[in-house]
Amino acid sequence: MNPDIHSLIIYEDPSVIVCRKPAGIPTQSSRIAASDMVSLLKNYLAASSQYGSAGRKTKGQNRKEPYLAVIHRLDQPVEGLLVFAKTPAAARNLSGQLTGAGFGKYYLAMVRGIPSPSEGDLEDHLVKDGRTNTSRVCTADTPGAKYARLHYHTVRVHKDQCPPVSLIEIHLDTGRHHQIRVQISHHGFPLIGDRKYGGSDSGAGPLKLCAYRLEFLHPTDGRPMNFELSSPSWKEIS
Repeated sequence: MNPDIHSLIIYEDPSVIVCRKPAGIPTQSSRIAASDMVSLLKNYLAASSQYGSAGRKTKGQNRKEPYLAVIHRLDQPVEGLLVFAKTPAAARNLSGQLTGAGFGKYYLAMVRGIPSPSEGDLEDHLVKDGRTNTSRVCTADTPGAKYARLHYHTVRVHKDQCPPVSLIEIHLDTGRHHQIRVQISHHGFPLIGDRKYGGSDSGAGPLKLCAYRLEFLHPTDGRPMNFELSSPSWKEIS
């Protein structure tokens, strides 16, 4: 069942559209007739362009497929905020911000264990295996290795759980394939619900990772744009 795309749109203007991606829906899929955010948004934009301000269907409507550019992605099991560009100029500007560290991408995650230290930077090199759609930490001289960096700090620790679990905030400095999941698992506090990287004790519930805050400059006038979800859909303790 497709979600109601109108309920997922948080902000829209002629240049950008910001929305909340539910867990389980891919950002973009190559599968025919797949339910992904790009398809849902393009269908929404196409339908919107066919109606005037009075809500009546316009004559001589343009049948051209709406323009929508993917600026960044979230893994299919991850929920959270995404921004898409509605014009080529906006796409160029936002892509430049993304590669030039102009983006602020913040996540909340529930992890197994208690991170030590409670706050820090994780710096690794990652390499992707396209055959298995996984990534792993590697040495800097590994063919295909890419530098990965994130900052985390511990928000809350639940020591009454066995084993204890922690809520952490993560700020991504780079955007590598499965970066958060790979790095924090490698450093000893895997995500709850991550059956790909979390090991046998990851749990049977949803992946507890949410892209809850997004910051960027508007591509046309440069004003700061800040969006934040009130809370993830998953419960903090399961």
